[in-house]
Amino acid sequence: MQTRRRSWLAEKSGAKLIPVDSEHSAIFQCLQGHNGASVRRLVLTASGGALRDWPAEELREASAEQALAHPNWRMGPKVTIDSATLMNKGLEIIEARWLFGIGVDRIQVVIHRQSIVHAMVQFLDGCVLAQMSRPDMRLPIQYALGYPRRVERMWGELDLASAFTLTFEPPDERRYPCLALAREAARKMGTAPATLNAANEQAVELFLKGKIAFTDIARLVEAALGRHRVVSDPALEDIQKADEEARMEVVEEVRSWTHS
Repeated sequence: MQTRRRSWLAEKSGAKLIPVDSEHSAIFQCLQGHNGASVRRLVLTASGGALRDWPAEELREASAEQALAHPNWRMGPKVTIDSATLMNKGLEIIEARWLFGIGVDRIQVVIHRQSIVHAMVQFLDGCVLAQMSRPDMRLPIQYALGYPRRVERMWGELDLASAFTLTFEPPDERRYPCLALAREAARKMGTAPATLNAANEQAVELFLKGKIAFTDIARLVEAALGRHRVVSDPALEDIQKADEEARMEVVEEVRSWTHS
């Protein structure tokens, strides 16, 4: 909802929002010089996280340490767990919807294990533009700071002369249920994304503390969304209330498990 508000204020004032997250920066770069009406879909790439090759039936046994062992990126613990559940991509779908004014059903997620292609834009004629760089947040940050100029690099670059492989595959939403939950919240909008985000933050915190299993994260988020009554055109107070209630419900739900 904060992204929505800022997007609306930018349009009203004529300001330009420069994304810093690597995926949204990639989309922003690919859209330079193109009319938004010519876009068919946006494609966000996901590494799949540290547990991407685990058998689905074993995910419940994953420890926080195992889920934090990201193969490509060095990030904070919360974001790293979100990468393992793909909730990070779900939240990025919601952000992209407001940043670029495109419907949720036209934003696709693909698993890209190498984390070299950060996002792609497919146009109406079938052409696909991709932004590629090493898995390093310094480039999108530098691009945002220097925009519209490109500043000469100050660290290692992607060596296109070396041999490497780029692979893409659809995510298994049975394996990554948080992705479908985020899409549900994105379609409902209103206070639903606030509930989604708060429930996920609380559940991830509990997982990192060893109080719930990895697969309980999606279970708790789904329960919070299912109980939430969406306020369609929320004020700030409605968003804060949704956030607080979702966190409390997650804690109460876990407490009920231990007493059942």
